[in-house]
Amino acid sequence: MRLVFGMVLILGLGLAGFAVYLARGYITEYQAAVELERANRVTAVPTQQVFVMNRPARYGERLATEDVRAVQWPVDAIPEGAFTDAAVLFPDDNAKPRSILRTMEKDEALLAVKVTDPGEDAGVSSRLSPGMRAFAISVDVSSGVSGFLRPGDRVDVFWSGSVPAARGGRQEVTKLIETGVRLVAIDQSADEDRSSPTVARTVTVEATSRQVASLAQAQSTGRLSLALVGTADTIISEDVEIDQRELLGLIDEKIVEVEEEKVCTIRTRKGGDVVEIPIACTN
Repeated sequence: MRLVFGMVLILGLGLAGFAVYLARGYITEYQAAVELERANRVTAVPTQQVFVMNRPARYGERLATEDVRAVQWPVDAIPEGAFTDAAVLFPDDNAKPRSILRTMEKDEALLAVKVTDPGEDAGVSSRLSPGMRAFAISVDVSSGVSGFLRPGDRVDVFWSGSVPAARGGRQEVTKLIETGVRLVAIDQSADEDRSSPTVARTVTVEATSRQVASLAQAQSTGRLSLALVGTADTIISEDVEIDQRELLGLIDEKIVEVEEEKVCTIRTRKGGDVVEIPIACTN
């Protein structure tokens, strides 16, 4: 009897173990099918190789091949000007290295606007747009916006000097001569990431040849002052000219000529006297 009971127990344990094995296999297959279905539901995102920084970089540093690495970037989110080809980023095996123009952090995408062309230094010439020229303007703490100017800012330029007055002599005038001129350097620095305010002695602006001639003439005949334009300001300043009389609220008195009433008379003799008698004027 005990033998039969033992055989039944062993058989029952075997059947239970087999059932557990079958159930586990079924569950594993079910989970695999679920994961496969989830994977099929996910839309594949197309990517492209983009170069990013391997380390933080600061203005003026030379860019080496070990400073960057390639990562996969979603095609529809690639920043404008990003480098996707190592041959373009490092032509001729980086025989003429690029220079850093703007501060970049680790894992930041490398953009064309943040580096110079191959072999160029991070100087003023690399910041000029095609067809533009650099012109230096002498400033001080009052005319240079108290030292808060940075490369990349835009300014309005005002000229102050004396001009011939309408009634002779000369009068002091301040006039807006250029609007939205971009700064490319402060003193000897073209670093846009400088944050400490310094009182500059000269600022270098980007201008056309005609603007350079206008600024040179203005600087030689009067005093130039700068007014900082807001980063989000897209309004073009209107023509502005203020003289001393307008500044002080003085109004020129207008001389009104009053025409005298014409009186006509005739002379007549009464006895020994000559008398003038008023009559209506005919002419």
